[in-house]
Amino acid sequence: MRSKSKTLLWQKITLHAVLTPLAIIWLFPLWVMFVFSTMPDYGIFSPDIVLIPSTNFIENFKNLQADTDFLRAMFISIAVAVIYTILSVFLTSMAGWALARYRFAGKPFVIAIILGTITLPFAVVVIPQFIMVAREFKLANTWIALIVPPLFNSLGVLFMRQSFSMMPGELFDAARVEGVKEWQIFLRVALPLARPTMAALAIILFLASWNNYLWPLLINSRPGMMTAPVALGTLIGLTKVSWGGIMAGAVLLTAPILVIFVLLQRHFIAGITAGAVK
Repeated sequence: MRSKSKTLLWQKITLHAVLTPLAIIWLFPLWVMFVFSTMPDYGIFSPDIVLIPSTNFIENFKNLQADTDFLRAMFISIAVAVIYTILSVFLTSMAGWALARYRFAGKPFVIAIILGTITLPFAVVVIPQFIMVAREFKLANTWIALIVPPLFNSLGVLFMRQSFSMMPGELFDAARVEGVKEWQIFLRVALPLARPTMAALAIILFLASWNNYLWPLLINSRPGMMTAPVALGTLIGLTKVSWGGIMAGAVLLTAPILVIFVLLQRHFIAGITAGAVK
């Protein structure tokens, strides 16, 4: 028994010895970004490696706000990401439920199409999508144009389909015998069981919306409708680049993602590993 506990102890020590340097390597760029956000522009290009924060963060943020109205851009990004995540998780859950629990003609063909769209680069569809949304529907510079076109997520559909497929069918059959309607089975039985998977998917979708740059850049030309990544991009000019403002904005963009992941990491890990055991 003592030998086994000693073996486990050495395994933990070895694991921490391997993972700690990897964690430091991953965190080092984030720390450097934070340090640069506290320095003036001329300090960022200093030949010396500086790892201690300075006192210029407030000044950099003021310049960022004056140049881009960054607080408004942050509000737009947060609102778009939250609304997009909620709607997309619900829609992909409905599609995944239908593909996992119902039989219908052409089901294998539908699954094959969804799998195929995952491998399709966004650059292939971005121009037709822009023409349809901006020219045909006249929805440029609107919230609908930011949220609705990327709403259907193929990866999310397959993610939820796998989660629902792993649930025991007898549970849903018993609910039907009791007279529970199909939409109640989905909302009150299936979705609560899929909560870890939904949390993991929500993090993935929120991150995708939060970091989305190309589509908001194309569909919104008004300064008042810019998302935060697009607002940061405007600081890169032909003759001047506000590096201090960019670093300050990058810190503000990174902080919400870290907070969300820390709060939901247990659900995220559970959702990611849910398909490992059946």
